[in-house]
Amino acid sequence: MSPTKSSIVSLIILAIFAAAAGTLFLNRQWVIDQISVWQFKPSTEVRSLASGVSLSSNGTFIYYASQPSIESTQRFNDLCGRTEQSTAILGCYNGDRIYVYDVTNPRLSGIKEVTAAHEMLHAAYKRLSDSDKKRVNELLDTEYNKLKDDQKFADRIAFYARTEPGERENELHSIIGTEVDIVSPELETYYQRYFTDRHKVFARYAAYSAVFKEIETKTNMLSASLKLLAIKIETETAQYNANVKVLNQDIVTFNARAKNGGFSSQSEFAAERSVLSDRALTLDATRRSISSDLASYESQRKELESISTEAAALNRSIDSTLAPAPSL
Repeated sequence: MSPTKSSIVSLIILAIFAAAAGTLFLNRQWVIDQISVWQFKPSTEVRSLASGVSLSSNGTFIYYASQPSIESTQRFNDLCGRTEQSTAILGCYNGDRIYVYDVTNPRLSGIKEVTAAHEMLHAAYKRLSDSDKKRVNELLDTEYNKLKDDQKFADRIAFYARTEPGERENELHSIIGTEVDIVSPELETYYQRYFTDRHKVFARYAAYSAVFKEIETKTNMLSASLKLLAIKIETETAQYNANVKVLNQDIVTFNARAKNGGFSSQSEFAAERSVLSDRALTLDATRRSISSDLASYESQRKELESISTEAAALNRSIDSTLAPAPSL
């Protein structure tokens, strides 16, 4: 080969290497992700979480690239750096990895799947280009303005503002993507990058959320009912006791008059005695009514106590701070 031809070949090879290096530089995150996916061996449950929320091939790729794991109690807290004790933390995307708290309560079926999807969306948001992120943030802000009047939603965003300052859009990206059923067509199209059917994610969220909402509804109803019933019992008891006192005084007066010839006729005696008897019967009916209310109050109090116990058990099942007792 002549020196000229050799130089041309060298230049071509250098150009190919330069182009390959440029491609790798521009797609370095994809390369890193691909290596992570190749190296990752997901457990059966980790795979199940992905299929349970209908992740697309791209969503699954990002999920596996984050090498998700399901952790319990102290290890989960250590990995996620939990500092907020008043709110249950179910997952985190920390150090480019996804960690999901191992909630085992069967009544909360679906909670781990939704948590995995939520954290995957954090990983996805990190991988957006600046131009994509700007467009997505605008779509998220539009949805936020539809939801901000919901006090619980506002409190949720305030929590993240306190614990993760500067991550508002990132959190909205995950919350809206997994917990809001209807969004704008543009945003829904965007989320199709990560889900084949995003509504299945929301359905799982709605199912386990309904358990908490039902308890909250019952608790509020019973609490309101007990408050009104307590006022009614207190008011009627006070009036009943006052009426009993007056009746007792009137009976003493009636008996004294009868003993001392204070009635002009038998018919007058009988008439006044009948009035006193009717008043006594009315008071007895009032007493029975109050007793019935007291029984109802006790029944509702026990029901509320039972619901509170149920709520406490559910909350314990999602509280990673409560480590199981060590076995002997």
